[in-house]
Amino acid sequence: MKTYSTKASDIERQWHVIDASGKILGRLATEVAGLLMGKHKPIFTPNLDTGDFVVVINAAKVRVTGNKAEQKLYYRHSGYPGGLKSINLERMMQANPARVIEHAVKGMLPHNRLGAQMIKKLRVYAGGSHPHLAQTGASAKGAGS
Repeated sequence: MKTYSTKASDIERQWHVIDASGKILGRLATEVAGLLMGKHKPIFTPNLDTGDFVVVINAAKVRVTGNKAEQKLYYRHSGYPGGLKSINLERMMQANPARVIEHAVKGMLPHNRLGAQMIKKLRVYAGGSHPHLAQTGASAKGAGS
């Protein structure tokens, strides 16, 4: 018996709409990362992008446990000496709540060209509406729960 090898022509992508309201950030990010990688499919192959498209709505209503809102820091660097800047989770949620989920999911994907290809299939919106109306009824994971 021959071992099955997934080919690019075998990959069928679906759309998943996930409602983030009331969900914990890390648990939501693992669910989204698994869908982006395609780990829920029987044709999953680590060296191919077999994942689906994911739309996350209500990013502003995501929860964190403990004191993470005040203590968790996001860093960036300007490239100049002394250019390290930081912002805590609470201020980041006020400024751009979609970036918080994108950052959490990106950290769970492979850190190479394949991961960069996977993250392009993620769309995050702070509110409950999104412009991907044709994909609304495709596979509404967590919508309404």
